[in-house]
Amino acid sequence: MSKPNPNRHAPHEIDQYLAEQAPEFRKTLAQLRAIIKSVAPDCTERVNYKMPIFRLKTEFVAMSAAKRHCALHTISYDIPAVLKDQLKAAGIRTSGATLHLKPGADLPAPLLEEALRMRLAEVEADSKTAKG
Repeated sequence: MSKPNPNRHAPHEIDQYLAEQAPEFRKTLAQLRAIIKSVAPDCTERVNYKMPIFRLKTEFVAMSAAKRHCALHTISYDIPAVLKDQLKAAGIRTSGATLHLKPGADLPAPLLEEALRMRLAEVEADSKTAKG
């Protein structure tokens, strides 16, 4: 049995994931998806590990709905550490590489865009290192 293509582009899988969420979670995750796509318009989308994954040559970020929060999985322990004060001021809790977002609340788009640009820079740096 072959593994699924990690680069497959299946936005319909994320559409289905969102459709299955409660309205306040769906709103927050849809906003988050739009922010991710604004920062990384060329990323592929799919569901893997039961959560939406966004990929740019490698795993870029993921998002998910938990029992009491939505999550942005930055896949980077450095980003939450560097943005710790700004995240705390915005009411965003962190756990490791994950940002916990309040369902139904308006997202602090500029702060999340900054975190995503930091992740994009990491992915690009890793890509250059792998080639070199």
